Amino acid sequence: MVKINQPKTARMFLRKSEQLLSDRGKEYPNKGKEERSFESVAAAFNVITKKNLTSAEVCLILQILKDVRQWSQDRFHADSVEDSVTYAALKAEELYRQYSDETAN
Repeated sequence: MVKINQPKTARMFLRKSEQLLSDRGKEYPNKGKEERSFESVAAAFNVITKKNLTSAEVCLILQILKDVRQWSQDRFHADSVEDSVTYAALKAEELYRQYSDETAN
């Protein structure tokens, strides 16, 4: 069931994503910066598995998780869709940081 005030357009989903990012930043403060745990997750994963996962790939995995949850049933699941949009934006941020860091080296 879709809620009345549920985002319905791409712009509305982007605004909702921006709000989610802001809310999460307040929930998990990080020395005055926006919370980002992707590098820590990748580092822990890499120690455990001896792989070389990047922070952008962590975002991709989380986005895929949300997409799998959305498509697991024939219905609209707001949390999965909203989080998928948010992880896509975070993935873009991580990719930009990854490649701009590589260019600087």
